[in-house]
Amino acid sequence: MRKFLKRMTGIFLCVAMAAGIYGAIPAYAEGTDTGTDIQAQAAQWPTGPAVQAASAIIMDASTGTVLYEKDADTPRYPASITKIMTLLLAVENCSLKEDVVFTETGTRDISWDSGNIGMQVGEVMSMRACLYALVIRSANEVAAQIAEHVGGTEQHFVDMMNERAAQIGCTNTHFVNASGLPDPDHYSTAHDMALIMREGLKNKKFRRIIGATDYTIKPTNMNSESRVLHTHHPMLAPESSYHYDGCIGGKTGYTSEAGNTLVTAAEKNGTTYITVTMKAVDLAVASTDSTALFNYGYQNFTKAQVNGGEVSVPNGVTVDNLTVQENSQDGNTVDDYYYNDYLLGSVEVPEATPTPEPAADTLSDTSGGNTDQADQNEKSDTVGEEKTSAGMPKLRKILLIIGAAMLLLIIILSIALAKKEKRYYG
Repeated sequence: MRKFLKRMTGIFLCVAMAAGIYGAIPAYAEGTDTGTDIQAQAAQWPTGPAVQAASAIIMDASTGTVLYEKDADTPRYPASITKIMTLLLAVENCSLKEDVVFTETGTRDISWDSGNIGMQVGEVMSMRACLYALVIRSANEVAAQIAEHVGGTEQHFVDMMNERAAQIGCTNTHFVNASGLPDPDHYSTAHDMALIMREGLKNKKFRRIIGATDYTIKPTNMNSESRVLHTHHPMLAPESSYHYDGCIGGKTGYTSEAGNTLVTAAEKNGTTYITVTMKAVDLAVASTDSTALFNYGYQNFTKAQVNGGEVSVPNGVTVDNLTVQENSQDGNTVDDYYYNDYLLGSVEVPEATPTPEPAADTLSDTSGGNTDQADQNEKSDTVGEEKTSAGMPKLRKILLIIGAAMLLLIIILSIALAKKEKRYYG
């Protein structure tokens, strides 16, 4: 009997110690990653690439997040990347099957030192052919004629360009022509041009034309020969040493005042980035800078799923590291996601789907083993309360109950043993 009591006492002490030790361990919510804070401290915003162009930017096309920028809000002459806006307005306001009749408006801009395809007054060409000439050959006379055709007058089209730029969110852009020919009052920024390109990529016709490498214009009423066009965007042309795998389109530009300007879009693994460089010394530098920007984006950032969408985050950063600020935008609720001081993107919050109310006859028909939904909810709430009641983990409670039962058993056996010894010695 004494040996049995010693064993029971030893077991009781083990149970009591286990309960005490378990209770001292902090309780984490299920699925909590205790290494999150360490990750957040270790993960900093990636250092941007060294670019030579005077202005540069890389933007996430899906969210508008700026991953890196260099003087991206400084107004500069855009040159022919202006034609991105011309293309956008044309596909938004015209059918590609429309015929465009060339007038003095278009042909006056033909000169030996500017992009053109040699159109003549009275020559007729489809809007589709005009737009491919606009982008691939950067034809200035075609840009002017598109402006007159779409806007009624060239000036009205220019007004449309500026209005559309404001709608997109451009804050430092002002156009005076559809081609990008030099003018002191014709300017934009790397950031604004990225916004215009981002808007364009939402349009299927725009994407198809801006990404074309080749196009053949059929003979017209005044030209018996076909005009063969091939892209001179180095990152898009397959034969170029600057070709970028994943490039889906873009536009080059150059004037002596603007230097070399370049807008490019690339898509890899479901992520589309837009790069803009302005005032580069030559097209090779603009292409090299753009490649460095794309590599920076694809090598240093990943997508994180958030409520209603996704945002780009630096490698090693999780949703738990982000802060959210709720805003209202165009009457909709929008969540702005931040990592430290960096705005990663804004996502429209999806509206909650209302829970359908059960029919009255369904409620009255409840019988037998069926339980009312409210009762089920109450039970599930009670279960949740049991798990966390008084901050005491469930396992610890079980251990304490077992310990109490064993203590009671030891007391009873001790009393019985004492009575037995009293009789024996008495």
